Amino acid sequence: MNRFVNREVELRAIKEKLMSGKFELIVIYGRRRVGKTRLVLEAVKDFPHVYYLAVEGDNLRHFRETAERVFPEVRYAREDWEGLLHALKGKIIIIDEFPNLIKEDPKVLSLFQRAVDLDLSGSKTKLILLGSSVSMMTEKVLSYKSPLYGRRTGSMKLKPMEFFTLREFFPRASLEELVEIYALTDGIPFYITQVELPFWEWLEKELLNPVSFFREEVDFLLRYEFTEIRTYKRILEAIALGKTTPKEIKDFTGMKHSDITPYLRNLIETGLVVREVPVTEKPSSKRGRYYVADNFLAFWFHFVYPNLSRIEEGTFEVSEIKEDYPHYLGWVFEKVARQFLVGLNRRGELPFKFTKIGRWWHKNEEIDLVALNEQEKKALFIEVKWKELNEREVRGILKDLERKAELIGPHNWEKNHGIVAKKVAGKERLKEEGWLVWDLKDFESLP
Repeated sequence: MNRFVNREVELRAIKEKLMSGKFELIVIYGRRRVGKTRLVLEAVKDFPHVYYLAVEGDNLRHFRETAERVFPEVRYAREDWEGLLHALKGKIIIIDEFPNLIKEDPKVLSLFQRAVDLDLSGSKTKLILLGSSVSMMTEKVLSYKSPLYGRRTGSMKLKPMEFFTLREFFPRASLEELVEIYALTDGIPFYITQVELPFWEWLEKELLNPVSFFREEVDFLLRYEFTEIRTYKRILEAIALGKTTPKEIKDFTGMKHSDITPYLRNLIETGLVVREVPVTEKPSSKRGRYYVADNFLAFWFHFVYPNLSRIEEGTFEVSEIKEDYPHYLGWVFEKVARQFLVGLNRRGELPFKFTKIGRWWHKNEEIDLVALNEQEKKALFIEVKWKELNEREVRGILKDLERKAELIGPHNWEKNHGIVAKKVAGKERLKEEGWLVWDLKDFESLP
């Protein structure tokens, strides 16, 4: 098993629940491969526990057999869920892929509710439910309509790790290489641990591998959430290729606007797509744009899906990805730069503490990142470039940024302007003039 990396905050939160002297019902969910199982097993490794991975059928028998191997007294339990949970009273019980139990028998939710209310709630039992189907965990376990509503004592939606965590996986890689890797793996542990260095040699080998996870991974991921995946794949492809408005998605897919809306809503609810509005506007703004939520999906729909037949035939060349990669990295580097600025903000290393950060656009004008403190009336405007820039190029970008920043208003705010780029020549001179300038070299300062 690979060594456990990062997740200190989440690990500490779970351990605190395990050490409490009362009943705990903990719900942990998040997209497939994000590391839920590994996190929980790391938390309980020093405690006796039952870990059960639910399957598509006969779960009661399989669970009993699993529990008996750890706690032999379970063999005397009544052969139903309430009887088994009673036999494990006071123990740590982990049920992974809990949605499979619900699919097998929806009444299991009411049975668990009854066991909690009538038996377990006054004990020191720790019941941990995990699930990769975000939609089912949200609707069937966490919603107010669920029989388990009000019983959970803690819940956690596990998200991908941040870019800077990759340094722990690849300590010898350059920051440029880490950005290239992150553009494929995002912060998803399973994908990160598949990658080998040199990155491009590994990618070429992996694409030609007939049993590579690249082939079926996205279908598996989508089937965790949806029964019919063809339309979802078409919409995700459109968004990954830069069609971010409802009209652009409609034109690409050939669907009606009214037909697209429920699909987009489902993709947002499951965390596969995010909707953003200009940072200066309310979430209800009609000027929303849609983006694929994680880099692996974006990479797959950008490079793999359109070329799947050629990849399977063995005629696709990784050089085709490498040629277009700098353009693709521009979008990814915006995410990395945002995380970098959030880190600086946390450490108090910016001109002010911002309270919100995001993109801004209006008509044909865009600013990559705008950070605001509306109470103090302070703003930070940042352009992000995955390029090596000379001093003259940077000055041109910053001058144009000043012009665009004036379009936002209001004019009585304190305004700061800056750039984050792959490499900047004349960086110190520009900083002495009051510009905020960072490149990859500065990323090394963040822990």
